[in-house]
Amino acid sequence: MNKYCFGIDVGGTTVKLGLFNEAGDVLDKWEIKTIVDDNGKHILPDIAKSVEAKLAEKKIEKDQVVGIGMGVPGPIKADGVILKAVNLGWGTFNVAEELGRLTGLSVKVGNDANVAALGEMWKGGGQGHANIVMVTLGTGVGGGIIVDGRILTGANGAGGEIGHMHINDEETEKCGCGGVGCLEQVSSATGIVRVAKKYLAGTDKASVLRDQAVSAKTIFDAVKAGDEAAAEIADIFGKYLGTALANVACVADPEVFVIGGGVSNAGPILFDFIKKHYQKVVFAGCKDAEFALAMLGNDAGIYGAAKLILDK
Repeated sequence: MNKYCFGIDVGGTTVKLGLFNEAGDVLDKWEIKTIVDDNGKHILPDIAKSVEAKLAEKKIEKDQVVGIGMGVPGPIKADGVILKAVNLGWGTFNVAEELGRLTGLSVKVGNDANVAALGEMWKGGGQGHANIVMVTLGTGVGGGIIVDGRILTGANGAGGEIGHMHINDEETEKCGCGGVGCLEQVSSATGIVRVAKKYLAGTDKASVLRDQAVSAKTIFDAVKAGDEAAAEIADIFGKYLGTALANVACVADPEVFVIGGGVSNAGPILFDFIKKHYQKVVFAGCKDAEFALAMLGNDAGIYGAAKLILDK
């Protein structure tokens, strides 16, 4: 009898869903809107309805389904309890139990960044490795740590929250988390723009960045075009991120760092700025860690969620 599972990635705008076979092949994928009204009380029932509809469409019986894996944007404990998901309006409750009650299927839930890391280990940039750190450079900095093929969750589901490592003693503005000097403030897509604006305000050096909107893309496009100021901005970004990853390496000792998120669209040139600073300060035993670009894009979450339930 063929066996199947669902991989689900819950975002603040849409919920991505995938139907997989046991080998990890995605057979179908689709999206539904994330309705966050009424403190997100519609989200899980809407997911359950979508799963039921897909089972009916594909003529799959529930005894053929291994279960549902799901990534959500918030700290998730190993037992499926979410401590809070601000973007969804959720407070503290057991997400796995509730979705299991609604669907009658086994459910395993993890933090979305951790789940995406699991997906990249399984079918993406970390394939062939069992110990990886994934870094997502988007609006914020997300992280996921995989040790011996398993997500490092931690006591409160906060394992892998590398974006909120303190990395900059000179920072005076608060991060969105309430802290000051977080990695996210200097190495996210918004963080590198902050770095660029501060740098450009403090120098008269000519740069094409003065004549256009500054973004992570325009900064690295300028680097590729030989803009000296842009290269110095990228070097500041790389120093913070490379140093942070060297600190992470001392704890997690990964085989590979997988870099994803919008900033990673710059391509391998990112590594020129990260690796040199990483190598300067990393513990000798971790110097051989590789750097790779994420490969699954927006599908990392559904792949990782499927792997989560298949490994349960």
